[in-house]
Amino acid sequence: MTPRARRALFALVVFFSVCAVAGSILQRRVGAQSSADESQLRDSLKSFTNVYALVEQNYAEPINGDKADTAIYDGAIPGMLRVLDPHSNFYDPKAYAKMREDQHGRYYGVGMVIQQQINKIYVITPYEGTPSFRAGIHPGDIIASVDGKSTDSMTSDLVAKALKGPKGTHVQVTTIREGQSKPLAFDLIRDEIPHPSVDLKYEMRPGIGYIHLSQFQETTAQEVIEAVDSFSNLKGLVLDLRGNPGGLLSQAVDICDHLLAKGQNIVSQRGRAYPDQVYTANHGNGGKTFPIVVLVNRNTASAAEIVSGALQDHDRALIVGETTFGKGLVQTVYNLSENTGLALTTYHYYTPSGRLIQRNYSGVSLYDYYYNHAGAQPADTTNREVKFTDAGRTVYGGGGITPDEKIESPKSNHFEDSLLAKDVFFHFAPHYLANRTVDQNFQVDEPVLTEFKAYLTSQNIPWTNEDLNGVSDWLKARIKEKIFTIQFGQLQGLRTLADWDPMIQKAVTFLPEAQALEDNVHKVLTQKAMARNGAQ
Repeated sequence: MTPRARRALFALVVFFSVCAVAGSILQRRVGAQSSADESQLRDSLKSFTNVYALVEQNYAEPINGDKADTAIYDGAIPGMLRVLDPHSNFYDPKAYAKMREDQHGRYYGVGMVIQQQINKIYVITPYEGTPSFRAGIHPGDIIASVDGKSTDSMTSDLVAKALKGPKGTHVQVTTIREGQSKPLAFDLIRDEIPHPSVDLKYEMRPGIGYIHLSQFQETTAQEVIEAVDSFSNLKGLVLDLRGNPGGLLSQAVDICDHLLAKGQNIVSQRGRAYPDQVYTANHGNGGKTFPIVVLVNRNTASAAEIVSGALQDHDRALIVGETTFGKGLVQTVYNLSENTGLALTTYHYYTPSGRLIQRNYSGVSLYDYYYNHAGAQPADTTNREVKFTDAGRTVYGGGGITPDEKIESPKSNHFEDSLLAKDVFFHFAPHYLANRTVDQNFQVDEPVLTEFKAYLTSQNIPWTNEDLNGVSDWLKARIKEKIFTIQFGQLQGLRTLADWDPMIQKAVTFLPEAQALEDNVHKVLTQKAMARNGAQ
């Protein structure tokens, strides 16, 4: 075992031992745990370390170097934590650094997403306003070298590491672009790269704002508040939380604080080793309201479910889409030795009405828990936990947030899946723009489709006119998105998809219902206040 892996394992065992002692002391105060339980846990931890020592000493081949780190970081520790629940997790140094970077929402580099495809490093997109975007690097460019070193034998992780560095330092990047006879050379000056969690906001129509929120990091609440305040004469808002995996609890609370009335509960968390805690709106919206439709799907999780549940329980927003993921286990991240971390479940989340967000995971494999949970919530609500919103509407607990109005995600067919799997649109766009440019009036018309068909044939991708005609709107949106991303930037590409997206367009139609919800809860709360005052 390497010294680094040994120290990480030792730190983790010590951590759980301390937790056992602290937990037993706390539990004994309420008479809930015996010293025998503490002793049993200590014996189990001792057995754990003894087993690894036996393997290390007697395995047929020496366990050292990368194999030792892998056995500890990817095997022993995660295996131990997975027995507890699906969300307790161990971060090795690389994962821990990435987690902290994601929480901060910024890093130092040149600002582009890259991906390895068939031994080539492609630029997926440069973030707008960053050194790579300003220099003119395009999606679809192949990174041939970094600081004179060929990328032929490099992974995308190694290239990404080479592109990052201290602010103000230079990095030389050479790319190959379709339509260009020679490689393109760029001298990029590294800078702080913000990675906003609000990756798209715009006015869909006069007075109707749209915000897509990708995650909850340290800057999220401020981004959302600024986005909401940027809409002039706001008459309605679609808040898109689809695919949002969650993140920092504090940011979810701050967003709700901006949208709810002062004093309203936002979320509560209950655990064993720490006192229960209730978060409320300390500032409130100051009476400024507008109808809100929150769009969710089965991959909306954690902090995104906190926002959805709080707004739903207070009748502040209409939730539409699919039943959410159901992650209501709260992890506290502990820093261990060697820049490793432990995310340990310490609480459960509950919505203001008292609904448990966490989905049942007992007897479910880790793969099924994450990837096969569609329809995990029973259609029959007879045996589900029943709670009530402020206005008396029935809502159901037992895992995830059930939408007020169901909107199905578009179902793809085999032809669509095949085109996406082969990144056809990503590669066609540079081909189409190799010797031309487009303007904002560009539309995917018959000549564009004719060229697209020829491209499919040149790449030996089977197609029929029936295939293309059956997904015509989807096809045109995907082609236009990639072409606009190259020509105008990532935001224009994202907006192109949003303008087409049938779930977003359906969500907008529910704004009058959201307004009626807001009007009704105001009426109900006023009547309750009058009744209380009359009873005094």
